[in-house]
Amino acid sequence: MPFGRKIPKRSTICAAVLVLLATGCSQGGGSAGGGEFREADAKAAAQRWVSTEFTPSTLSKEQQLAEMDWFMKAAAPYRGMEINVVSETITTHEYESQQLAKAFSEITGIRLKHDLIQEGDVIEKLQTQIQGGQNIYDAYVNDSDLIGTHARGDYVLPLSDYIAGEGKAVTSPTLDLEDFIGISFTTGPDKKIYQLPDQQFANLYWFRYDWFTDPAIKKQFRDAYGYELGVPVNWAAYEDIADFFTSKVNGDGTIDGQKVYGHMDYGRKDPSLGWRFTDAWLSMAGNGDPGIPNGLPVDDWGIRVENCRPVGSSVSRGGDTNGPAAVYALTKYVDWLKKYAPREAAGMNFSEAGPVPAQGNIAQQIFWYTAFTADLTQPGLPVVNEDGTPKWRMAPSPHGAYWKDGHKLGYQDAGSWTLLKSTPAERRAAAWLYAQFVTSKTVSLKKSIVGLTFIRDTDIRSEYFEQNAEKYGGLIEFYRGPARVQWTPTGTNVPDYPRLAQLWWQNVATAVTGETTPQQSMDSLAKQQDDILSRLERRGYGGQCAPKLNQERDARYWFDQPGAPVAKLPDERGKPETLDYDELIARWKKAD
Repeated sequence: MPFGRKIPKRSTICAAVLVLLATGCSQGGGSAGGGEFREADAKAAAQRWVSTEFTPSTLSKEQQLAEMDWFMKAAAPYRGMEINVVSETITTHEYESQQLAKAFSEITGIRLKHDLIQEGDVIEKLQTQIQGGQNIYDAYVNDSDLIGTHARGDYVLPLSDYIAGEGKAVTSPTLDLEDFIGISFTTGPDKKIYQLPDQQFANLYWFRYDWFTDPAIKKQFRDAYGYELGVPVNWAAYEDIADFFTSKVNGDGTIDGQKVYGHMDYGRKDPSLGWRFTDAWLSMAGNGDPGIPNGLPVDDWGIRVENCRPVGSSVSRGGDTNGPAAVYALTKYVDWLKKYAPREAAGMNFSEAGPVPAQGNIAQQIFWYTAFTADLTQPGLPVVNEDGTPKWRMAPSPHGAYWKDGHKLGYQDAGSWTLLKSTPAERRAAAWLYAQFVTSKTVSLKKSIVGLTFIRDTDIRSEYFEQNAEKYGGLIEFYRGPARVQWTPTGTNVPDYPRLAQLWWQNVATAVTGETTPQQSMDSLAKQQDDILSRLERRGYGGQCAPKLNQERDARYWFDQPGAPVAKLPDERGKPETLDYDELIARWKKAD
């Protein structure tokens, strides 16, 4: 999740619209009370928490108590210490700060303060600690988007090394790293694990299932376009559906007398516009090379690497940031925003645009975050049935004309625990115990229910979510299905996420306003990225994986090479294709 993004919590629904958090907050939780620690009290606390709060769980009660007993004993050398950790403010982390930190303190005797602040502030604190060497927090939850930055620096303690060495005695025997669905996202070019995933969510396609299955609406679409209304497989179909609902449904673009729109987005010059693109929009169009979790040698930012060394963003250096696929991605974004979204969308940022689908007049949205699931199922909303089930569904995102089998198809946020070398060893050990506690199998299923930000495969496949899947609009089916692996965060090709990410929104914004063409915007972005890579090269940042820019060549040379970048397609539309949603879900369940 790029800097400053706000994901709503359940209490932000008011009346019939979704209200997103506009500001972060700082709050701590879980400080243990004074007095001497007694194991009998800790065991009683574990019994109480397991029986009341940590249910349901994928573990039996006996297994939960055994896991809690390990934490109690492993924490013995650190009892009485006060540990400080930090994360951004989202529902999952609020639950950790308000509930799990308190439980951890009562069971282990380690006083735990879990601060919640804006994501940009998390990164600022992280960078301040890195640059100054002074320990501000004992552990950080920050996005795995920084994996390329962390792996090239000399400040993050690789968890692989820590678990095998210094942290062996404080690493839970039930940690089960293979159960974490995002562990590949936190693995560096050297194959070491640098971070432990704490929460995850994806961006998917969102649509009004009730409208898409209405026989009269389906007939109108078939008569107008010659194929069935359904989940769009490609951007050509998405575009037709956007056109249909905006201008043609019922003859005038209305349903039940209400003006509706076939698309929703935002376009204000704002930092949130940057991650609208860096969160895999270019890969959805077909930019870069195939590869999971990220394209190699060219990733979804258009950055080419050779033997882990970034060698360029521009097509002239073998990159794809300003190649035909990237320009196509920006062009379609601008066209759809202006033609098919509400007029005011172009002047909105992410926080302002977020409430709109819940108001009931949006037919589909190509770029929608699953972290909104809980809030879009609140009773009384126009998009929720009287029985509490959603009128909408989520499905895999449609792909653009340049996309090929093997490409990633979307973005998945993975906020992950990070340990720094500047943290004193004892404090690091105690913080690592807490990081494992809040991701342990004892608590992770309940945490998944609260925040819907899954990290463990065992939770996704639990009996609870099997029985309650219909409440979540396709979320459970997606995470259990085979397509999930195609949704990944920013990868290791990006050597300095904080600096490079800031370039995107400024360049995209000028295309929205018409100050530049999409080609000019992406040319400018590619050059600016190469300038930063050049500065990192001069500094030798990243050691053996430091940038080393290719010499510039004519674009035709690179177009003639295998893989990305590829030349402009003669037909950037292609044949539109849709799938029946229920057939898609049945196929997923069969593959599960």
